[in-house]
Amino acid sequence: MTTTPPITLQEELFYEGGPAKGDLILNLVFGITLIGLPFAVGAIVRALWLRFRITSRRVSVTGGWLGRDRSQVTYSQIKEVRAVARGFGAWGDMCLLLNDGARLEMRAVPRFREVEAFIKERMNSQSRSSTPPSGFAVAS
Repeated sequence: MTTTPPITLQEELFYEGGPAKGDLILNLVFGITLIGLPFAVGAIVRALWLRFRITSRRVSVTGGWLGRDRSQVTYSQIKEVRAVARGFGAWGDMCLLLNDGARLEMRAVPRFREVEAFIKERMNSQSRSSTPPSGFAVAS
């Protein structure tokens, strides 16, 4: 009896880590005021339990209380990427709008412009490979 070796798909790791350190520092400074206190608590929770993993095949976000929530999307599921600069452009917030209408929000993403360009590039390559060549009918 012969067995075939399992197929392994290689993933290139683009970014793996937590939120931007500047987000924590800036919100801790604002936390000395009563108004900034909730933002400081939010930044501490993000720094402790939020983790991003962006590869050539998918985007994974682990977060929530004690890091128990995990969201994972492939590039073919993403319809649109929206990004907003924070911290004078040093980091940013991103929202991935999915084909089914859901959203994946990513707060305090470091190097967010590079991450946004990487995701858009992968989205475009996925959409080009999934469309049939012109001149051919699509089977229904």
